[in-house]
Amino acid sequence: MSTISEVSIGATTFALGDTLEAVPEATFDVERVVAHDDDHVMPFVWVTAPDRAALEAAFADDPSVVDIELLSELDDEWLYRMEWVSHVQFVVHAIVEEGATVLDAHSGRGRWQLRILFPDRASLSRTYESCEGHDIDIDIETIYEMDNERHGRYGLTDDQSVTLTTAFEHGFYEVPRGVSVADLADELDISHQALSERFRRAHGTLIENSLIMGRERDDERTAAPEL
Repeated sequence: MSTISEVSIGATTFALGDTLEAVPEATFDVERVVAHDDDHVMPFVWVTAPDRAALEAAFADDPSVVDIELLSELDDEWLYRMEWVSHVQFVVHAIVEEGATVLDAHSGRGRWQLRILFPDRASLSRTYESCEGHDIDIDIETIYEMDNERHGRYGLTDDQSVTLTTAFEHGFYEVPRGVSVADLADELDISHQALSERFRRAHGTLIENSLIMGRERDDERTAAPEL
């Protein structure tokens, strides 16, 4: 059964650790991740920082990243394409060896938070073992096994359910993606901004009502005395 896991990785044992040390105010929000080969991944990353010149100087001194290209800029936020070339064994193993999909990745407070869809629980376990073998500072925070129950259990609105289902059916969560955000917005007859907001709300609802609440229920069952 497909398994979604949310994991936390220390920035110093993952990509862009030196950049985050040099520019601690910087935040990274990964748009998507593509496995370039067995040693590299090529993410598209939205970055915010107080000073772009300082940020790009930190990029230049960071051995974990090469071939950085600025693709777009919006006010104080910039979209870069880059290659992560070291400390990325976790993502490489998950994508290349286990066929996993990175659903979300962002940085904060010296750590990376990633939400990853694995084919099954065993593939998650193997990826975790690979991290331990490479001395990667990783914490598995939540695990949720997908099932076929109706979306209403997780608090999704009909529009949110249709959006996520359509995105999945069109290959939006595949690597590389089978449909762009713009084309998906056209398919749903909504604006790009409306689609982004719907995704964020739907993903937040899913996390709250499945991962977080599910973990609380598991904790309650663990704490309950046996009869």
